[in-house]
Amino acid sequence: MISGLPMTVPDPALPDRVRIHEVGPRDGLQNEKAVVPAEIKAEFIRRLATSGLSVIEATSFVHPKWVPQLADAEQLMPMLADVPARLPVLVPNERGLDRALALGVREVAVFASATESFAKANLNRTVDESLEMFAPVVARAREAGGSVRGYLSMCFGDPWEGAVPVDQVVRVSRRLLDLGCDELSLGDTIGVATPGHVAALLTALGEAGVPVGRLAVHFHDTYGQALSNTLTALRHGVTTVDASAGGLGGCPYAKSATGNLATEDLVWMLEGLGISTGVDLGLLTATSVWMAAHLGRPSPSRTVRALSHQEH
Repeated sequence: MISGLPMTVPDPALPDRVRIHEVGPRDGLQNEKAVVPAEIKAEFIRRLATSGLSVIEATSFVHPKWVPQLADAEQLMPMLADVPARLPVLVPNERGLDRALALGVREVAVFASATESFAKANLNRTVDESLEMFAPVVARAREAGGSVRGYLSMCFGDPWEGAVPVDQVVRVSRRLLDLGCDELSLGDTIGVATPGHVAALLTALGEAGVPVGRLAVHFHDTYGQALSNTLTALRHGVTTVDASAGGLGGCPYAKSATGNLATEDLVWMLEGLGISTGVDLGLLTATSVWMAAHLGRPSPSRTVRALSHQEH
């Protein structure tokens, strides 16, 4: 890294601190064609924590048939007992919750859809049926003393339905929060959002009584809009941003979904704005270079490439 860069120029309209919700080990690796060994996943998570990331989504307790890349959840979690970070996991249903609770996990997430087409493709249920399925999952997780994050996919566009009405997203968002979700992550699953659309949705959610402090944003960079969309969300008071180290990931049920917002690209922008993340960008970049070597290809993150002098 060149000393003094990025130059810090704070913006008083933005928050002082942003919490990065790192999703690379789960949302990133679940989309890999090759299965990454549990030992490598554990080392990846350990290195991410060492870089300063405080929330790292570790894995998913989904049926191995559907996401074989994450079939080793029971093997992986005990390897992470000494990791100094929060390690939430995704649970698709009560069976997944049972598996997570049995390992002592108390921070889980459920994955819902704002559209009927994606609910059918991903969960084989209607939107309402999927919310009914999540109700006991959320209730039981909270009864066990845990917390629940609700992911809401297809908030800005759907590959089958096209544009998704803002009021439709608001309705499902409210229902997820009413179920008892502590936090709601708004997903741009196929990366079609633009800043005006982000602003409109966040404004509508505020008008519907959804506290901005309970919202996170999850952008994909399909059309190169992830950072501009994130900046728009920050201007609307959002302080939790999902990102994936090295830009890993997509969505196995939406073929037009490309990589997540790269954590390094996000940190570079936030550092330039004087926004604290607690992340050491050099250590994080080194971690993504290390993982890219294990995956056999360069990182798609522009910041990783620039800082590691990769030319591709």
